[in-house]
Amino acid sequence: MTTFPNITLRLPDWISELAQAGARYPSIEERMRFVIALAATNVERNTGGPFGAAVFEADTGILVAPGVNIVEAGRCSLAHAEAMALMVAQQAVGTYDLGATHLPKLELVTSSQPCIQCWGNVWWSGIQRLITGTSVEQTQKFGGFDEGPIPPNWADILRNRTPKERAVEVIEHVLAEEACVVLKRYTEKNGVVY
Repeated sequence: MTTFPNITLRLPDWISELAQAGARYPSIEERMRFVIALAATNVERNTGGPFGAAVFEADTGILVAPGVNIVEAGRCSLAHAEAMALMVAQQAVGTYDLGATHLPKLELVTSSQPCIQCWGNVWWSGIQRLITGTSVEQTQKFGGFDEGPIPPNWADILRNRTPKERAVEVIEHVLAEEACVVLKRYTEKNGVVY
């Protein structure tokens, strides 16, 4: 009988040096600087790609879950920073539905605009607000990554869902230039582009 491997994805050990559950980041800019710091540390410590993300309580800025890209280390093309943050958040709050009525409004802050995969993850996760750093064009230009066939009106598609479908508020290009620095650094270090 053939057995299949169990799947275990782990954030890098250093994550606890930067991320403390329950820490508060009052402004959107502070939240974005935090995820950019996650991405930069991931690059400098050679533990993954140049992307960071985190789930926060939108109204209070309380950190629920961090995430960084661990595609190579995890040998898993699904292990993008956004996906990791969403998975950790779902485990932290005890439900796959991050829009459940008993939860506070949750948001995903990500150093780069989501690729096609992560756009879908946002769609299904129940997140109520998405805050992005770099655009797909910047990610492709400075990092060389192919982000997939993102529709040009991707943000409007999320915003314009009916309340029953749980529309997602989208705030774009927060500290994009700071996030671009991490992409450029990854390129300078000859990071693997996948």
